[in-house]
Amino acid sequence: MKHIRAAVGVTLCASLLLAACGDEGGTPDAADGPVTITVNGMPAATDEYNRANFEKDIKDFEAKHPNIKVDAKEGQMDPKTFSAKLAGGQLEDVFYVYFTDPQNLIAKKQVSDITPYLGEVPAIKDVRPVLMQVFSDGKGKTYGLPSANYSLGLIYNRTLFQQAGLDPDKPPATWAEVREAAKKITALGNGITGYGDFSKNNTGGWHFTVELYSVGGDVAVKDGETWKAGFNNEQGRKVLQNLKDMRFTDKSMAEKQALEYADLLTHMASGKLGMMVGGTGDLPNIVNQYKGKYEDYGLGVIPDGKATLGGGDGYMFKAGLSPAKIKAGLQWLAFRKLNPDRVDADKALDKEKNQPVGIPEPNIWTGASEQKLIAANTKYANVPAANYAPFNAASAGIPLKVEPPNAQQIYAVLDTAMLKVLTDPNANVDQLLKDAETQVNQILATVK
Repeated sequence: MKHIRAAVGVTLCASLLLAACGDEGGTPDAADGPVTITVNGMPAATDEYNRANFEKDIKDFEAKHPNIKVDAKEGQMDPKTFSAKLAGGQLEDVFYVYFTDPQNLIAKKQVSDITPYLGEVPAIKDVRPVLMQVFSDGKGKTYGLPSANYSLGLIYNRTLFQQAGLDPDKPPATWAEVREAAKKITALGNGITGYGDFSKNNTGGWHFTVELYSVGGDVAVKDGETWKAGFNNEQGRKVLQNLKDMRFTDKSMAEKQALEYADLLTHMASGKLGMMVGGTGDLPNIVNQYKGKYEDYGLGVIPDGKATLGGGDGYMFKAGLSPAKIKAGLQWLAFRKLNPDRVDADKALDKEKNQPVGIPEPNIWTGASEQKLIAANTKYANVPAANYAPFNAASAGIPLKVEPPNAQQIYAVLDTAMLKVLTDPNANVDQLLKDAETQVNQILATVK
């Protein structure tokens, strides 16, 4: 859920319509002649600063590639129109997607295979393999490229850690350690609670998913060509029982529940909350929207670390494009989105415009390209980057999983289980999982 909803935005799974596609049949373009590509992602005219930067990028790119013309359209991915535009062949040649969408598009043959042309992106070797997998079919073919990413870990209040006698440079690495730390932080009194979680407006189901991934579970699993619920098991019980124990046995969670996104960020910003699951995108929200201070917060990896929920965005290529258009589109992305040589200048501009520099993500890179990002973050940092060292040190080894199919409908069901264990000391965890399983299976039966 994108903070993403920064939106933690809610990440969407559009129910995509089948277009008349395949990777053949595009209008031929001369390999060495002029070619025009349509792309989306251009900021609205009312966003004067970003619009001007985008238009400058087009001008600079076309000067460097005189045989390529970029016809840019406003907007990125509107769930209300995406499916219809896709079915009607009205999508741009190079179009923006969330990480939840590529596998569906690939399976329905609604995007072009770009594998033979990846050499147009010089830095492709340094893109994180786990992110490339999002845009691959598992059989060696690639259909798109990532442009940004996020993953979820543990946001914690370093000031409260110090006051509770905890080491702010060594946040909990397991859920058992979270539970013990939460007790000590709650013991500070004055309305402070050790740990907080969501249970309203789909945020509870979202966090249940993250926490289930962290202990090695899955919300949904594929069984042949169909999906089924995968959480009515020991991992699902572990998540709910742990929360119930923290809430009613330890009393290290707030009495007031039915909390959603803004609630926990407000509590964190006010210094009343010790820990919460969150991502790098939440940190600017805590500071900018809720008046927290970067110095107060640290970021660690997701406890237990079997996996974490990751997301992000990227670009794919409309089915049926000619080789010339695919090559041109890749050159555009290589110039604007997958260009580690731009990182230093981009970070300098971010600092000039008072945007946070030094937060770990987005980071799609490994190798030499990642080193350029690290160097630029260090050079221009205007946030305490050392506070995120625990996340940086371990996150590369944590597998990423995307959200389940029909995620928002599933999250709405799982909200009920989360709310019940956080408000009812007599909640029956097994029954909650069983009831949710029945409802989620009905939702997953509609996935095609």
